[in-house]
Amino acid sequence: IAVDIDDTKLEWAKDFGATHAVNSTSTDPVAAIQELTDGFGADVVIDAVGRPETYEQAFYARDLAGTVVLVGVPTPEMRLELPLLDFFGRGGSLKSSWYGDCLPERDFPMLVDLHLQGRLPLEKFVSERIGIGAVEAAFDAMKSGSVLRSVVMM
Repeated sequence: IAVDIDDTKLEWAKDFGATHAVNSTSTDPVAAIQELTDGFGADVVIDAVGRPETYEQAFYARDLAGTVVLVGVPTPEMRLELPLLDFFGRGGSLKSSWYGDCLPERDFPMLVDLHLQGRLPLEKFVSERIGIGAVEAAFDAMKSGSVLRSVVMM
């Protein structure tokens, strides 16, 4: 189940395998996920945004035994306020993932093999190829959410 505020990104998510898409500008994502999972919530919820409000949505959208993974990097001043009883009563796991929690010497060869087998279409993750002079514009595009990834070509 993909959740975003951008319909283009939701279509991209479907291309990557999402079976359902929820635009959170018009639909409560927690209610939608609960409904799509017969009231249980998702087994794993990944917050790729890293903002307190999206993390809170992820927390309440997961199954009681589910896991929330914070991938989006918050700023130093961001704070999260949740009722401690909710934290206790909902069980499950809360974790962060720094750089994908990977071991490059183990995981990179595996990812390359998956790509060479055609099972990991890395080219689909690249929205644009840019020259070095367009790096600032690429950061602006990333901040606005209009690209998945910009790749600098020399």
